[in-house]
Amino acid sequence: MKFIHSADWHLGKLVHGIYMTEDQRFLLNQFVEIVAEEKPDAVVIAGDLYDRSVPPTDAVELLDQTLFKINVELNIPVIAIAGNHDSAERLSFGSSWYRHSQFYLTGKLTNEFRPVQIKGVNFYLVPYAEPGHIRQLLDDPSIHSHQEAMKAVIEKIMEKMDMDAPNVFVGHAFVLGGKTSDSERTLSVGGSGCVTADLFAPFSYTALGHLHSPDAIRHEKIKYSGSLMKYSFSEAKQRKAISIIDMNDNGSFEIRERTLVPKQDMREIEGYLEELLNPYYYEKQKTDDYLKVTLLDEGSLIDPIGKLRKVYPHILHLERKIESIDQKKLRNLTTQKLKKQSEIELFEQFYQEMTTGEFTDDKRQVIESTVNHVLKQEGLK
Repeated sequence: MKFIHSADWHLGKLVHGIYMTEDQRFLLNQFVEIVAEEKPDAVVIAGDLYDRSVPPTDAVELLDQTLFKINVELNIPVIAIAGNHDSAERLSFGSSWYRHSQFYLTGKLTNEFRPVQIKGVNFYLVPYAEPGHIRQLLDDPSIHSHQEAMKAVIEKIMEKMDMDAPNVFVGHAFVLGGKTSDSERTLSVGGSGCVTADLFAPFSYTALGHLHSPDAIRHEKIKYSGSLMKYSFSEAKQRKAISIIDMNDNGSFEIRERTLVPKQDMREIEGYLEELLNPYYYEKQKTDDYLKVTLLDEGSLIDPIGKLRKVYPHILHLERKIESIDQKKLRNLTTQKLKKQSEIELFEQFYQEMTTGEFTDDKRQVIESTVNHVLKQEGLK
């Protein structure tokens, strides 16, 4: 059985004030061509079809056109889930009759945990859900973190899972150890948004979305497909591809990739203004790419962005190397200063930034008592 694993399309994405819809259309046309060539038994989209819960009209139309081509015109089953950027309720609309055309879209997690069966493979669809929702869904007050929530969901799946059949988990999560980029929305504060890889051990293959690089994690059976295209300059050096999985009856599989080539790449270039404006340099460049330009000049410059855009029309970000270094030094000094402050001093600074009230001695005493109590409980005092 062969299926294609994709994720993180983020349709309707706005990058530095520019909508990426036409660039996404260009890549999705390639995607559909690959699907037509490969003739898979299913296409899996592991979340974040849209970039926001209320996507622009153009993004909705693009998704509709793409899925229609795959599911109706090519007659290929589609398996899709909601990610943390999607609206679970909006994607759940029509799911009951979608199934009649083998379009299996799960927006909101329910307590059924029944797999979608295609050619002997069981696909378990687990859309993104906050721990609070799963705590309520399973009536389990012990669930507070994403780890606890995922563990509880998988335990429910395993109650009726056929361990002799190939089982594929389709989810949208941040597996501990994965490499992030700036365009991925944080799931929660600290490390509570992470889940550990061992949770997915019962599955033959785990098809994940959320992290934007196909190299985000190195694991034999857990894979991120990566995003449709680059969505921030932190992804400038990432490669973008879709995964094609040929799965055997015993759950073993072979995986290969097909590359998607954007109309305009997202790159970073660096140099002196005079150098970047020299035809000898820019004639070797693809000048219409989306660019982050870092200038090495130290003196004052007259309208550098205007001059550069005559050659490079799609500059999204311009910065000076010296300013970037100064900002980094300032951040380091601020961090060092914060490390030297006591818990009470840090709270007082926070209080003054967030309120207009005075941090009185009475308030200080209450905070000191609370902090000391917590430190004692944690064995830090």
